[in-house]
Amino acid sequence: MKMKFISILILALVLMSFGLPKNIQKKVDKEIVKTFGIETFNFTEVKIAKSISKDLPSKFEENNLFKIEADNKLLGYAYLSQAPSKTALYDYLVLLDKDLIVLKSKVLMYREEYGGEIGSTRWLKQFIGKKGGDQLKHGDNIMAISGATISVRSMTNAMNDLLKSIQILQSQNIL
Repeated sequence: MKMKFISILILALVLMSFGLPKNIQKKVDKEIVKTFGIETFNFTEVKIAKSISKDLPSKFEENNLFKIEADNKLLGYAYLSQAPSKTALYDYLVLLDKDLIVLKSKVLMYREEYGGEIGSTRWLKQFIGKKGGDQLKHGDNIMAISGATISVRSMTNAMNDLLKSIQILQSQNIL
């Protein structure tokens, strides 16, 4: 009886470890519905082989790149990752259309007292329309935010890395 309970407990833990955490998934779903103007969609993980992902500037691990489909049509992609602020990491989401052009970026969870201004819709709008090959530069084509310099640079670097990675994956016909 004790072994059966332990087996069930292990199975439950394994099943809970798949997918995104519920609080993050709920935020991602909300952004997809708003951005793509749909109510129902399929959200499936895109796996990038480790042999390819190890050479990409962005991290492509489990549960951070997803295909968004509705009615058996590709609508776009969702990329989730973390970037450093002064002492912690923050979670962010980038939604791309089927041509891999940024439709939306969103800070999902910011964990520090200062620098959270990078989560403002107004500031994040700067990334809309960017695509692989575009170069972003803090203070040049990306606005600075007083009191959030570290986070601004971090998000700009993260977006640059993602855009470079997308360009590589696109050139290799992976995306």
